[in-house]
Amino acid sequence: MTVKQTALETVWPPRDVLPMTPRVTLLGPQRFMPTVGAVVQELGLAGPFALITAGWQVRETEDEELRAAIGGTAVNLGIYDEANAVYREDKELHLAIRARQTQLRELQELYRLRLDHAMDAAYRLVRITDKEEAILGPERESALEMVRSIDRHHLARVGELRAQHDARYRPLEREALARRREAIAQRIHDAEAVFIAGGHVAVLLNRLRLFDLAPILHHKPVIAWSAGAMAVSDRVVLFHDAPPQGRGHAEVLDRGLALCNGVLPLPHASQRLALDDATRVGLFARRFFDLRSVALDPEVRIDWVPPRWLPGAGVRQLTRNGIAAWSADEEASQ
Repeated sequence: MTVKQTALETVWPPRDVLPMTPRVTLLGPQRFMPTVGAVVQELGLAGPFALITAGWQVRETEDEELRAAIGGTAVNLGIYDEANAVYREDKELHLAIRARQTQLRELQELYRLRLDHAMDAAYRLVRITDKEEAILGPERESALEMVRSIDRHHLARVGELRAQHDARYRPLEREALARRREAIAQRIHDAEAVFIAGGHVAVLLNRLRLFDLAPILHHKPVIAWSAGAMAVSDRVVLFHDAPPQGRGHAEVLDRGLALCNGVLPLPHASQRLALDDATRVGLFARRFFDLRSVALDPEVRIDWVPPRWLPGAGVRQLTRNGIAAWSADEEASQ
């Protein structure tokens, strides 16, 4: 079943005339050292608020601590459960999405296979110290550009898969999804700000995409942390230098919602990355040279106030020379 038009058009303008995104605040992890309450007070927010906790999956509604921290009236948008309701009602769409997710997982495996070999070569070259830079330098850059090329190719393939699915099934025009998206949009419209928590980043991003919330969230201040911070940025990169299983090569997963630009958020960076290894840090920064790779550790905060970022105290970024304090003079392209 499809619908040609919904009341959304009376609430939100077409995506080609979107206004400039309001402030987006990215925070470090909140579980053990919460700072979100202090941010609410500093920004003078009183509510009502909208909560997105889909990354918590089946624990989506266990938001008592978050509500207590931010104060004010809050409504949980419940988009994890809302998606499940869509799937129960629209079996065809559910099967199509499951098939697409299988294809995306297979694509990620193939990407990982190519990436492992390219990253191994890049690491070996960057650690060579007994050759002249005039000889070694271009080889290092060529190896790194191969990694970037694999990343770009993967992002393009993921985008193609999503576009093919949307063109065939037109999910936003299907009645079960459109009806729920309209209700979610109204709740966001009624809120003063939206809070996006962490959890499983792929699950969170998939639900945000399913209801096409990016153009709706463009109208509200957003406060996000952990996986939430990753999902609202330009690009989602999975990273861990010493994972329990597998190799520790950062992997591009997908494009994010791009509610803020120019930063690659790295939640729990001090736990997940060997920040004392300047060579490894430098290679990461050079690989993602078009973004500022920011260590979003506990109590860290950065604010996107278009068109610039306002870093809080103690913000660090990955640079070609290792981990360093955020520099207002340093361009993202290092």
